[in-house]
Amino acid sequence: MNERPSNPLNLPASRFLADRFGGFRPRVGLVLGSGLGFFADERIRKVAAVPYGDIPDFPRSTVEGHAGQWVAGTAGGQPVLCMQGRFHYYEGYGMDQLALPVRVMRELGVETLILTNAAGGVREGMRPGDFMLLSDHINFMGANPLRGPNADAFGTRFPDMSEPYDPGLRFLARATAADLGIPLAEGVYLAVSGPSFETPAEIRAFRTLGADAVGMSTVPECIVARHCGVHVCAVSCITNLASGLGGEALTHAEVAETADRVRSPFADLIAGLLARLP
Repeated sequence: MNERPSNPLNLPASRFLADRFGGFRPRVGLVLGSGLGFFADERIRKVAAVPYGDIPDFPRSTVEGHAGQWVAGTAGGQPVLCMQGRFHYYEGYGMDQLALPVRVMRELGVETLILTNAAGGVREGMRPGDFMLLSDHINFMGANPLRGPNADAFGTRFPDMSEPYDPGLRFLARATAADLGIPLAEGVYLAVSGPSFETPAEIRAFRTLGADAVGMSTVPECIVARHCGVHVCAVSCITNLASGLGGEALTHAEVAETADRVRSPFADLIAGLLARLP
């Protein structure tokens, strides 16, 4: 793991949140994807909640299903800093803005990051409501969050990405799912820029490339986290079959409905994983 920044509160947002959180110091970061924000309300014993809009010069969530606030507290016995709603490239934010929350987490003490998302199932046999543990990803967004001057305080110019999703964390996630009786697939997530859903031809191409699920987030956060030495685990909730596979038009409402249907096993899985962390 990389050394911590020499000035652990270099970012203005970090200083702002540290003041709001008092002496609370998180070890685990959690990003909740579309329709999955209920975890913060139901499973985190809150110390503080800070809307993104309260933080000077900080992005805002503009997508339905993203509450748009930081939640600090404990879950699974771990001190957690949670993004209840994320930012997306398709909202018009630059990659540097997508990098900011992960770097804030790192400065505040986060060493492990759990990413969640809603995704379209590409692999044959996947069904809405399935969960998939990310083993790898394909960045098809056309941009990289580390482009531009390197943030030397956080990491090297050319970070290794041979294991973007930590093998030890994946082992713990599989063990948690097995103990809970929750089916957990494992596969490759392909990220696109959005906001339009993919075409059937694109999905056929993505399947040929080796993608098992497709979505519009997660990959920039993973890249930034690995750059600054944070270990990453990610879980997709398959909320729909990708374009051309389900025979119906895709809608964001379908995403939210499926996420709500599986809220209990999803919350159990994430809470169980947190409880297993060393």
